[in-house]
Amino acid sequence: MDHSSRALSGAGALFFDEAGRVLLVEPTYKPHWEIPGGVIERGETPSEACRREVEEELGLIREPGRLLVVDWAPRDDEDRILFVFEGGLITGDQIRLQAEELRSYEFVTPQQVEERLIPRLARRVTAALQAQESGQTLYLEHGVSRPGTPQA
Repeated sequence: MDHSSRALSGAGALFFDEAGRVLLVEPTYKPHWEIPGGVIERGETPSEACRREVEEELGLIREPGRLLVVDWAPRDDEDRILFVFEGGLITGDQIRLQAEELRSYEFVTPQQVEERLIPRLARRVTAALQAQESGQTLYLEHGVSRPGTPQA
C-alpha cells in the first residue's frame, strides 16, 4: 500500500492598486474569480511558478515579494498546498490579460473579497491580507490559522 502524498501545489500573488484594492481575475476556464497564479509545474519552486503565472496571465515580468501564507487545503480527495506571495502595487494600464486564460480583472476592496471569491479562497486571501499588514507569514489549514501559530 502506497502511503505517500503527492500534493497538487499552486502559487499566486496579491496585487494592490494605489487605493489599496486587491486585484482579482476572472478565468475563462472556471466559474469563479481568483487571484493571479496557478499550478506549480514539476521542477519549479513556488516563487518561480508565481512569477511565470503572473507573466502568462497579466503580461507582467515581476519577482514575487514576501511569502504571505502557505495553506494546506485538500479538496476533491486530492492533497493541495497553496502559496500566496506579495505582488506589490499595480495599475490597470500595466495589465495585459491573456485572453485564453482570463476574461477580465477587477480591483476590489478587502471587504469585497469575501463577496467575490469562493469561501476557501476568500479565507486564504483574507489571511494573506492580515499577513501583509502584520509583516508575518502564516501557516493555514483550509484557509484558517492553526492554533499556536502567530495570528496577524
